[in-house]
Amino acid sequence: MTIGNIVNFGKYEWIILDIQTDAMLLITKEIIEQRDYHNKKEAVTWEHSEIRHFLNTEFLERFEDSEKQRVVPVLNKNPGNPWYGSDGGNDTTDKVFLLSIDECVRKYFGDSSRLLDNPKKNQRYWFDRKDENNGKRTAQFMKGGWWWWTRTPGKHNKVAVYIHGDGNIGIQGNGICKTSFNTLHGSTQSNEGGLRPAVWVIK
Repeated sequence: MTIGNIVNFGKYEWIILDIQTDAMLLITKEIIEQRDYHNKKEAVTWEHSEIRHFLNTEFLERFEDSEKQRVVPVLNKNPGNPWYGSDGGNDTTDKVFLLSIDECVRKYFGDSSRLLDNPKKNQRYWFDRKDENNGKRTAQFMKGGWWWWTRTPGKHNKVAVYIHGDGNIGIQGNGICKTSFNTLHGSTQSNEGGLRPAVWVIK
């Protein structure tokens, strides 16, 4: 097992993002479904989001008991948005989670820290369409490119940071519930964000 390899766990294919002595961090290879981040248009942090509740209950129940026993609960830090100062909320203990903006930008898809730490004057929304690490963050849903959620808030707590279909970072965020923008997935005709769960599992 090597970082970057594809492994099967439960009904899904996963990419190995990190390997420690006894466990490895996995993220689904592709977007597994479309889903709103929250079920109400209200300010929310990851701790109280509907998507977190779903991942650690209904989604987790999709695995066999023997598989669930391999899932390691982890303490996740939830820093706020570094450009806008919106509140990331309390640390959480999760079995299944979404990656944070820091994890997407600094740790697991190459290091684009310079773009996170040094925004250009008047830059508000995108990082850089020419960032060499964009391609590492892309994912498909039903054979079409689509955007996927992180757990980090956007410019305020009614939006959340996401990874655009081209791998760029939407640091200002998309609406967490029933957004009105007209960009629809070609197969589903839905504008809901993509879900790429992450888990630490015992090797």
